[in-house]
Amino acid sequence: MTMQTLLLEAVEQRVLRQLDVQFAMMVAGHDRPAVMLAAAILSKDAGDGHVCLPLSRLVVDDKTSAPLQACFAMLGETIDWQNTLLGSSAVSTGDAATPLILSAGRLYLNRMWRYELAIARFFNEANQPLQYDAKQLQHTLDTLFASTESVNWQKVAAAVALTRRISVISGGPGTGKTTTVAKLLAALIQMAGEQKCRIRLAAPTGKAAARLTQSLGGTLHSLPLTDAQRQRFPNEASTLHRLLGAQPGSQRLRYHAGNPLHLDVLVVDEASMIDLTMMSRLIDALPPHARVIFLGDRDQLASVEAGAVLGDICHYASVGYTTPRAKELAQLTNAPIEGEPSLVAGALRDSLCLLQKSYRFGSDSGIGQLAAAVNRGDRQAIKAVFSGSFSDIEKKQLQTGEEYLAMLDDALLGYQRYLTCVQQQESPEAVIAAFGEYQLLCALREGPFGVAGLNERLEQVLVQKRKMARQQHSRWYEGRPVMISRNDSALGLFNGDIGIALDRGQGLRVWFQMPDGSVKSVQPSRLPEHETAWAMTVHKSQGSEFDHAALILPAQMSPVVTRELVYTAITRARKRLSLYADDRVLAQAVTTRTERRSGLSAIFEAL
Repeated sequence: MTMQTLLLEAVEQRVLRQLDVQFAMMVAGHDRPAVMLAAAILSKDAGDGHVCLPLSRLVVDDKTSAPLQACFAMLGETIDWQNTLLGSSAVSTGDAATPLILSAGRLYLNRMWRYELAIARFFNEANQPLQYDAKQLQHTLDTLFASTESVNWQKVAAAVALTRRISVISGGPGTGKTTTVAKLLAALIQMAGEQKCRIRLAAPTGKAAARLTQSLGGTLHSLPLTDAQRQRFPNEASTLHRLLGAQPGSQRLRYHAGNPLHLDVLVVDEASMIDLTMMSRLIDALPPHARVIFLGDRDQLASVEAGAVLGDICHYASVGYTTPRAKELAQLTNAPIEGEPSLVAGALRDSLCLLQKSYRFGSDSGIGQLAAAVNRGDRQAIKAVFSGSFSDIEKKQLQTGEEYLAMLDDALLGYQRYLTCVQQQESPEAVIAAFGEYQLLCALREGPFGVAGLNERLEQVLVQKRKMARQQHSRWYEGRPVMISRNDSALGLFNGDIGIALDRGQGLRVWFQMPDGSVKSVQPSRLPEHETAWAMTVHKSQGSEFDHAALILPAQMSPVVTRELVYTAITRARKRLSLYADDRVLAQAVTTRTERRSGLSAIFEAL
């Protein structure tokens, strides 16, 4: 039996994809079965979001599936993977243009290796200290960040960003990331004087861009700026795709190294959602002088695509600043900041700041307590939170058919104000706002506990209870919420954008709120790929917040149900959280970390 036959059997058993085997055959040919197996596993891992394949994983262990065990058995005795792979013309150490790259014991697809190296060099080598007037900066920081705390981490974050070309500010919900960046931008505008300072705002999704626009707009009136300075303050965020000039029906971007973006300062929110490819393209399009400020929550889910760039970068936040940097920041902020003498990844560490105090969730907040307990993986604390007297969280079992139907009734109640707005023919703006108040969140896509099953069941219940009238042989009806799943730059609609189907005298059209707050409508037939959005995956909810979020976990444990997923779902809730879950599934989820294999941390340390 050949390696190709065994790999195709793995496809039949859904261990590998057809794409993985086709790629492996193209790369290795028929005469190198070991290289073929490694290439197939690497391709599969890339599809699962991993950036590289450590050679140490090319062994049989208790997690290896039966079809892959057969593949390893065919190879016989223990293989020297380093020499076997480098003996193939398809593999190099990066000194030749080969499909696969073997570097420091990790096997990469060529482009993933190049992207990772470019990102590591950008954060390590391009991140130069900036010249500044210490007295002016101290005065500006003192004016903008009045505080009695011994260490005001928002002030420290601003000092970090104002003295480095590249900075990363991470913090959980309510830690004031957008407040910090608003004051930081005010400081930049004030210190620029009469010089022009072109500032742009961006986020991975339309929803996240709209939230950033709204949040920064809400703080503008409280900033100590003159009318002329206010005119320079950015008033709209765009999606990263729109910022980079995504071309309809093409992978090409208008802005790149040969045609860089026209800006001096770029603020990027929800950076945890940025995958390796997008981060590389963004870096490529930046002019050499531009400052970049990344905002995000390092504990949230990583991007759907390959990589966990923010998590890899913020890994070093807990190490602390180098001793000289700590001394510099202590002087600028008048705070006791301790340094760490280690020089490992020093340039990167010195450009990070972790916001540590939540201003939204106090000790009386069940949501805040639960998010913290989940983040620690503390199962006893989670039990204690649900056993307490918190009025903003509730947990319900979801094991029986009756409990499932009760959950659907709860969802109808959650969407009641939205349904009333639709029935009363309120304005598209009001209907869209009402829909954002409550949201069902799922861990899975398929099955009764997944997006597809829940959307279908909810529509059936809505029809039965005459909450909506679905036309025969049509998916469309008044009030149908949809989510865009493919970018369409010509229409200005991007993956993750939410629209509502409404008839306002021109037939049924789908209405979207744009990042600047305006609304636009599109004929259903013109929409790019989309899906019904009564329920959405936790991944798709990133960058959004809801007054009331309801998380549905499956009855059986699934590999995608992890601590980061549960934490991300909890922190989508502003005022109230409902959790429908079996105790065992929840307990296992919070002790299971999302694993994304990459070499970024190792490269940071090696540079």
